[in-house]
Amino acid sequence: MTSPPPDSRPRTLLGIASLAIALAAADTYVVVLALTEMMQGVGIGIESLQRATPIISGFLLGYVAVLPLIGRLADLLDKQRVLLGCLAIFVVGSAVTALASDLTVLVAGRVVQGVGGGGLVPATLAIVAARWPAETRGLPLGVVGAVQELGSVLGPVLGAAILLVSDWRAIFWLNALAGIVLAGAIWWTSALRPTGSWRTVGIWGTALGLLWLALAAPDALATSVSLGAPFVPIGSSDARLATPIGLLALAVVIGATGWSIRRGWSWLRQAGPFGAAMLGSALGCVIVTFAAAQPEREIVGPLGYALLPVAAACTLAYAVHHRRSANPVIPHGVVRGTTAWALAVSFCAGAALVAVVVNIPLLARLVHTTDEAEAAFVLLRFLIAVPLGALLGGWAVRHTGDGIVAGIGMGCAALGLALMTAWGRGAFATAGSWFVLALTGLGIGLALAPVNNAALSAVRADAHGAASALIVVSRMIGMVLGLALLTAVGLHRYYEIVAGLPDPTDTEALKSAAIAQVHWVFWGASGAAALGALLSTRLGVNVRRRAAAPPRHLPAGTG
Repeated sequence: MTSPPPDSRPRTLLGIASLAIALAAADTYVVVLALTEMMQGVGIGIESLQRATPIISGFLLGYVAVLPLIGRLADLLDKQRVLLGCLAIFVVGSAVTALASDLTVLVAGRVVQGVGGGGLVPATLAIVAARWPAETRGLPLGVVGAVQELGSVLGPVLGAAILLVSDWRAIFWLNALAGIVLAGAIWWTSALRPTGSWRTVGIWGTALGLLWLALAAPDALATSVSLGAPFVPIGSSDARLATPIGLLALAVVIGATGWSIRRGWSWLRQAGPFGAAMLGSALGCVIVTFAAAQPEREIVGPLGYALLPVAAACTLAYAVHHRRSANPVIPHGVVRGTTAWALAVSFCAGAALVAVVVNIPLLARLVHTTDEAEAAFVLLRFLIAVPLGALLGGWAVRHTGDGIVAGIGMGCAALGLALMTAWGRGAFATAGSWFVLALTGLGIGLALAPVNNAALSAVRADAHGAASALIVVSRMIGMVLGLALLTAVGLHRYYEIVAGLPDPTDTEALKSAAIAQVHWVFWGASGAAALGALLSTRLGVNVRRRAAAPPRHLPAGTG
């Protein structure tokens, strides 16, 4: 098989990597419709819905917590190999999820999936930064942003389609198969040569083979009189890993992980493992605190008051380590100037985005329909506009400054969200709601490419992966914290209205209070988007000036 022409490789590689990002993004939402079946598959009844929260938050935890480390590794190692490594992790996580028979294994599989899926984004953005010059990389960045948002649209649709013909496990087996195909395509496109030893291949092959054997527990072996002893649970547990074969598989997987860390310690040490652990722990605590909360009842999750002090301590430990380390996980001088402003805009975009995603279906059920599927269809008017806006923003960046495009986008989002505060009964039956939702989605999408472009253009070439990871982290944290804080504002207004009702059992009055709650969330999100538009002015307004000025190279240890 011949290799593709050299000039076609960047575009081909970007297309394949973008498909991988879309696959991982879809996996964030693919469980929405399959959640009840997944719960039943691991022995959890529908009455214990709160126990299923880690199935969703576990993926988000893995997605965010290791992003700084993977972004830094993309700067230190061959970016295509980092991309392949993330895909391999995603495939393993998908297979573990598909094989899960208890909640612990299911959540572990989702966390591993998140680690692999999250790492695909900074690795791909770093590839774009390395293969396209600053003045022409806007459209490729727009493509990355578009496919990431398109995945959120397609996830529930693909999940529903698969559930029509098979069960929930087929979703994750197809994820694994797609990941393997995409990894092969990246390997061929990049013309990479094998670098691992046969010993490493043998160790990991044995580890994953034993893990599959323990989780799958084939009937021919598990029920055999002569061969079934390793599959007999130890003690009262019925978990498949609480068996002799399961414990052996865990031991070998841990050993294989230690072997890999030892072999790669020379470059892992350059990525700042202690700092990565502290920063990842802080991010993980924040994610679990707010993502595990029930927004309609609480802002801080069940473990939040214990985890937030841990997050603060880990952040302080990282700050001290960052100042003293010559090679921190976030290179010196990265979080300053234009990149710092880009992170702030990305945070605001995340807060605006989550307000629409969560509250438009809620408002639709209050004023338009009681059918959840129809309410979700209303949200599609917004979700489809976001990737279109991302492509438009990537194109526009080539012709004007990052700050202008991002500012216009966030301004449109602020206007759209402000208009939503007047929506009441019958609003979704008008053409105006289509326009407002499309305007808001296009606005948020417009900001994606210029924010990434501004951050990448402001840092030296050997920090592109780290900067890309931070942009993704800031947006995800904006979504998590934005949902918590905006919901707090809305709930405060709701309880204030309810307290003043002459008849607290009046259904219509309570519904009006709930509508007011959503309106206050939209007001808060509009303010966040307006702030993002204001901060966007710091991203630059002249494309030629930005392209002509090379990134400032900071010596290690400064900043």
